[in-house]
Amino acid sequence: MPKISEKGRLMPASPIRKLVPFAEDAKKRGTKIYHLNIGQPDIETPVVALDAIKNNTLKVIEYSHSAGNESYRKKLAGYYQKHHIDVDHTQIMITTGGSEALLIGLMTCLDPGDEVIIPEPFYANYNSFALTAGAKVIPVGSSIESGFALPPVEDFERLITNKTKAIIISNPGNPTGYLYSKEELLKLRDIVLKHDLYLFADEVYREFCYDGHSFYSAMQLEGLDQHVILIDSVSKRYSMCGARIGAMVCKNAEVMATALKFAQARLSPPTFGQIASEAAIETPDSYFSNVVKEYVQRRDVLVAGLNAIPGVFCPNPKGAFYAMAKLPIKDSDHFCQWLLESFQYNNETIMLAPATGFYSTPGLGKDEVRIGYVLQVEDLKKSVTILEKALEIYPFKK
Repeated sequence: MPKISEKGRLMPASPIRKLVPFAEDAKKRGTKIYHLNIGQPDIETPVVALDAIKNNTLKVIEYSHSAGNESYRKKLAGYYQKHHIDVDHTQIMITTGGSEALLIGLMTCLDPGDEVIIPEPFYANYNSFALTAGAKVIPVGSSIESGFALPPVEDFERLITNKTKAIIISNPGNPTGYLYSKEELLKLRDIVLKHDLYLFADEVYREFCYDGHSFYSAMQLEGLDQHVILIDSVSKRYSMCGARIGAMVCKNAEVMATALKFAQARLSPPTFGQIASEAAIETPDSYFSNVVKEYVQRRDVLVAGLNAIPGVFCPNPKGAFYAMAKLPIKDSDHFCQWLLESFQYNNETIMLAPATGFYSTPGLGKDEVRIGYVLQVEDLKKSVTILEKALEIYPFKK
């Protein structure tokens, strides 16, 4: 029988989705599951985006330009300018989700064997994108005790070699919810300039910043016009995960021209997703004010509830809609599977994401889980109770 590729063998399974079969079996047994494992918001998509799809008058669903519809890119440039990111439509390429934007960016900028430094824990699919591009992930550790603040500059410096080509950050962070300050970003700028690196800035959660903290984009950093590659998406901003529309934004003309060749190879981004996304830019500011207010309420209920459980520690996220929690357990993969296979409280259980999948360093994250506060407040309260009851009887505690 023919063998699969080495790349295919090494491709990691999604830590977020690999427990789905156990969840399906639990549901077949009649157990209700509270899904805290995946970043699928329950917030309604803006009406203006839905209406644009319902009311479109297309007679033929054609290919768009490989860089995306010009009308959308021009409108998107206006959105960025409103957020103090000075770009024009020629510096924007529309992609099939933020995932494709990062994958094309990595293939554009890195050769096989090149290294990319990423503060860990990080979005699990960064591993997959790097592997697909032939690059090697070099993790630099941040700690739950500091709330996952940017690691010291010295830690980056120790890891930089002649193979290092880029740094990736997520800001606000998935899975941590950490929001990098302007001061932290300036430290990154200095490293990038000193070693002539690319900086991939995944900023898909920019609207979701809390407690009076303001968002500062990597594209606002002085002197980095040729270095920063912004990764963006409508998925979380407008609760449009299924639209599969993202963007790669960069002022480096050679990077954009090269990236377009990869985009041409996959033809074009989705038509209806672009229609919805272009319309979504008209979403009123009140939508985001209400969403942020809702997420703050959910976060506060979740974090307070978690920290009230004996042996549990959860730092307070400043952005996005995720929290990382340290639990008194030996193996988060086993615990998350056990919750679905062997536990229920009042015929209900919870689905969490084991944190091991968000680390590149083997052995890390075994006592941590990622929790998305993407459910209503009352459901989050029930989920915290379920977790507390589960930890009381879980046999493999520290």
